[in-house]
This record gives sequence, structure tokens and C-alpha cells, in this order.
Amino acid sequence: MNHEIPLGAFEEALAGEIPAAVELRHRIHAEPDLGGAEERTAALVASELGVPDAPRVTEGRLIRVDVGTGPAVALRAELDGLPITETTHVPWAAHNGAMHACGHDVHLAALVAVVRTVRRVGGTSPLLAVLQPREESLPCGAKDMIESPLLVAEPVGAFFGTHVQAALPAGTIAAQPGPVNAASDEFTVRVAGRPGHGAYPHTTADPVVAASAVVSTLHQLVSRRVDPMHPTVLTVGSISGGSAANAVAEQVTLTGTLRTFDSADRHRLHELIRDTSELTARANGCTATTDLALGEPVLDNDPALVESIVPLLTDRGFTTTGDHRSCGADDFAYYGELFPTLMCFVGVDAPAGIGLHHPAFLPPDAAVTDVARAMLAGYVGACRYLSATTTEVTP
Repeated sequence: MNHEIPLGAFEEALAGEIPAAVELRHRIHAEPDLGGAEERTAALVASELGVPDAPRVTEGRLIRVDVGTGPAVALRAELDGLPITETTHVPWAAHNGAMHACGHDVHLAALVAVVRTVRRVGGTSPLLAVLQPREESLPCGAKDMIESPLLVAEPVGAFFGTHVQAALPAGTIAAQPGPVNAASDEFTVRVAGRPGHGAYPHTTADPVVAASAVVSTLHQLVSRRVDPMHPTVLTVGSISGGSAANAVAEQVTLTGTLRTFDSADRHRLHELIRDTSELTARANGCTATTDLALGEPVLDNDPALVESIVPLLTDRGFTTTGDHRSCGADDFAYYGELFPTLMCFVGVDAPAGIGLHHPAFLPPDAAVTDVARAMLAGYVGACRYLSATTTEVTP
């Protein structure tokens, strides 16, 4: 029988790992990789953990710590940065046109510290560190992970994730059962017209005018076609077309996202986006074609994991809240299709108005400690959950 190791023992060992983890955070932050090209970051983290030949899933890695027995507890950290030019001006800022503007550098450094700690201290369940690619872009890296025979072959009993969140104060962690992030899909609408001279609009079919009408009409879908008690967000994020001030363009392209919590709303809005774009374009003398790319499903936290982990966070001095969810999306949701999962949001200090995906977003180095402590609580709480689950099913 495995005997539980107190969380305090893990935290004492963790303290010795933090200085190296902070230095690693700076290195990762200074040279971010974009989604689909994370090999350098994955190799760096695997090397820091002493397993440069760790099993690969696309750009990602799976690193197992063989302590304890039974199903493993999986901890995820994301490898990719964003195509954002950094404006933090710290000595270790990135200068390659990419940026860790979503805290993935913090998550990776914290995970390294936790893996090293569990190796030193031991544990009641094996630990599986999941270095995941392409959290920020489609196709989702988590989907590759759950479809890989390498992950499926691992006897994972619980999956835990953390994410920094500037909307919460430092020292506060949000962990609540049920849906906490929305499903997120992307759409592209191409409006085609008949080009010509700007002085003779009657001889043309203007896709700029038609596309403008499409944008306005699409933004009415949520307010007039969706139950207002169902959180839903439709955003047209880009519009491009035309090349001269005195010419009518041939085509305009719109791109956007749809975020939903209700599956019926999600599928119905897919149809409405297509129909609205095509009919509105036609009313303006143009045509439209729509492409939809399915993204992450709704992220659901397992109630039993919440019940096991939240008391540990509270006991170690964190303020916990069960009142934080958003229409943000995270492909961590895919793991919930196979395993019990819990995503915790870890509060970090940030200036007002500067949050995730902002070019000046820079969690303090203290966030590495907070995220690592949350991961350790997640590991210990998940071990308890697995022990209780095994006891319940044992005759």
C-alpha cells in the first residue's frame, strides 16, 4: 500500500528548484516558438529534465516519472508562443516577432520544477508531464495528443492543468466544477464581387460594401438568435480586400471566431453564419462562401477532482474561488474526452488593462512559484482521487 506524502514535504523540496526554474523561464521567454514549430522549446525542456529522447507526439513530448503505482497523474504545459511583438522591455524580452503573451513560459518552468520535485520526494502515483504543442492555433495540439497511441497507452487516471490569469489577484486560484471555458470555432467568409473603376460603381458589384453588411449582420446573430442566458460570443477579427482607393475590389475576406457553451447553439450558429453571409452578400449583388474550422470543445472540470484538490490549495494559503469562467477557450478540453480533468486559473499581478495576449503582458517571476505550487496540489489531490476511486471499485 502506498502512503501519502504530505503536500508540505513537496513544497519544501520545491523551494530548492525555484531559482533554476525562474532562470529557465527567462530562457524560454526570450526565444519563443510559434505553434507548429516548437521543436527548440520542447528539446530545451526535455533536456532540462534529463530526457532529451523523451517520446514525441508531433512537436510535443511525454515524460514519465515512475513513482508510486497504478494510473498516472498527467500535468500539462504548453510549448507555443503567439505572433505578437513584445513591448515589455525586460532584458529577457523576445525579439523574434513572437512572444509568450499567454504565460506558457511560466507554465513550462513550473512543470519542470514540479517534475524534479516529484523525482526527489516520490509519490503515490506515477507522474506524466505532457509538453503540448499548438495550444494557440488550429489544428489543436491536444487533439494530436489524445489521438496518439503513445498517450492512449499510458494508464492516465487524472489530468490536471493550470493557467495564469491576470483577471484574478495574485494568491487566488479559481477551481470550480462544470464548464469553465467555451467551445471555440473559427470561420472565414470570402465575399466576391465584380471589380471596376471607383467612378462607375453602377458597373461593379462592390464586395467591400457587401462585406460591411455581412459584418454588421453577423454581429446581430448572438443578440437576436441566441438565448441571452447562454454565454455566446461572435467576433469578426479581421477584414481584408482591395488594393487602391479609386478601385472597386474583386474580393474581401473576413475571419472570426465563435464561442459557445451550448452545443445546440454551436451547431445552429454554424448554419446561421453560412446562411447570413451568403444571403447578405447576395442582397448586395455579390456572392459569399464560408468555411468553418471546428476548434476546442467546452472545457468541463470534474467535480470529484475539484473536491480533492481545492482543500489542499486552501490549506497551503491560497484563496480559492468557484466563480470564474469565461468565453476563452483552451484545447485542454480535449483531454476531458478521455480522462477526468481539472483546469485551475492562477491569479497573477499585472497592470490594469494588461492581460492575456497583450504585448506588455509579463507575469512576475513569483508566478512560477504559484503555478508550481498549484501543480503540486493538483498532483497530490489527484493521487487522493485515484486512491479513493481504486478503493471504491475494489471488491
